[in-house]
Amino acid sequence: MTKTYYTEDHEWLRVEGDVATVGITDYAQEQLGDLVFVELPETGRKVAKGDVAVVVESVKAASDVYAPLDGEIIDTNATLSADPALVNSAATGDGWLWKMKIANAGQLDGLMDEAGYKAHIG
Repeated sequence: MTKTYYTEDHEWLRVEGDVATVGITDYAQEQLGDLVFVELPETGRKVAKGDVAVVVESVKAASDVYAPLDGEIIDTNATLSADPALVNSAATGDGWLWKMKIANAGQLDGLMDEAGYKAHIG
């Protein structure tokens, strides 16, 4: 069963078993504007909740994307190296950033569901 969670920092996580696919929300990509570069993390890198995992650069600014949970990066979306604008056109689909093996599933309890996130961005 797949479940989607959201962070206050505008990341989404699609969790299936002990793997989370992570990206930024439509709201975040709209705020950033057209992305021109995505610096992806190294596969195998261990991250702690709140660590900077990815840097995205838009025509407006560079912005950090944080690890929403403790875990290990197991895959990155290499397509973004050639086509960073994919995040703008499909932020919650093909524009995902990385996949991680979840180290502490208890941290999911601190995240929002879609209704909570929509209320958060108002």
